Amino acid sequence: MTTEIFNEVLSETEVAVRDTLRRFAEDVMRPIGKELDVMSPEDVIAKNSLLWEAHSKYAELGMGAFTEDSEMTPAETARLGALSSEMLGWGDAGLAISFGVSGMPVNLAQMTGNPALIEKFSADKVGCWAITEPNHGSDIVDFGSTGSDGAPMRRGDCVAKRDGDQIIISGQKSSWVSNGTIAQMAALYCAYEDEKGVVGGGVFVVPLDVDGVTRGKPTDKVGQRPLNQGEIFFDDVAIPMDHMVAGPDQYNAMLEATLTGANGGMGSLFCGLARAALEHSVDYAKERIQGDKPIFHHQAVKSRLFEMFRKVEAARSLNLKVVAHNAVNPKLELAIASKVTSTRTAMEVATEALSIYGGAGITRENPIEKLMRDASVSVIEDGENTLLGLIAADRL
Repeated sequence: MTTEIFNEVLSETEVAVRDTLRRFAEDVMRPIGKELDVMSPEDVIAKNSLLWEAHSKYAELGMGAFTEDSEMTPAETARLGALSSEMLGWGDAGLAISFGVSGMPVNLAQMTGNPALIEKFSADKVGCWAITEPNHGSDIVDFGSTGSDGAPMRRGDCVAKRDGDQIIISGQKSSWVSNGTIAQMAALYCAYEDEKGVVGGGVFVVPLDVDGVTRGKPTDKVGQRPLNQGEIFFDDVAIPMDHMVAGPDQYNAMLEATLTGANGGMGSLFCGLARAALEHSVDYAKERIQGDKPIFHHQAVKSRLFEMFRKVEAARSLNLKVVAHNAVNPKLELAIASKVTSTRTAMEVATEALSIYGGAGITRENPIEKLMRDASVSVIEDGENTLLGLIAADRL
């Protein structure tokens, strides 16, 4: 059995995953996301919070079993991941990002092939991606390089230093670490220092239940409020040497691969948010009566809905093509194009949705004002769009 989607055809596996995630998004993510959205950041992560129910039910879906199917080609696996991310973004962007980054330490541990690390950094724990720092965010920092005057560039706000058969981590990660104040493990990207000083970057898997790790308070944000974010502080945190996944020689390649995957994932996720805004708008336009007929039949509304539809389908098409291409021939500039296009589309479509809803759109009773706030965060998330564009342009 196959189901057509625009000019694409979905496989049986893709249909099964789509239908499963649609039910999960509608029955679990949307109601829980709506409730968490109006809570304080502290209440969102409290022990009795519905956040933990959302994580638990997502884990029960066992989505990893699909993406680990050895019979699927890399392009097929990537496409399935994109369709999955889109459906999760359709449910709730903040929760979708929380689910996604949680698995990053697991993925890094699996890359090492070390059974002990794989067992230690398991999928039953909440993970985070600790890369952003107070003094750098969207910029890609070449740790250990020199400036135009030959002077050493800054060390970074978080530095890992080898000490015998251990790594000692000192410094902090910023308020924008997703899952930062609730994570039990981290995929840590930071400067790496040896006896010569900072010689580049390093990638590490770090347990966060060890001595020397403290957290800041959860960040209070305008949008994506179900997504916990916050600072992590490292005070001479010691980890074994085998927790280093990539050293200075491999750091730039690892960073580029990570950013390529992350930006492609953001493209998929915010296609989903844009599609949610479009679908809500179509439904509302067919229900709302003005001038003795549903506003769907007014030309101005029809024109807006078509423009929203056009943008959503263009973003989806680009994203699916990019993730399939990058599965076999990764290019960061393509992933950036997808992320920028999808997040702009999400913001534009959500804004148009507000115009269609009118006054009803600004109330918490309806979903549009939340979608607008969630979309507004996306244009600076995982890299601010304009700066990402400049990074991509350098590669053209």
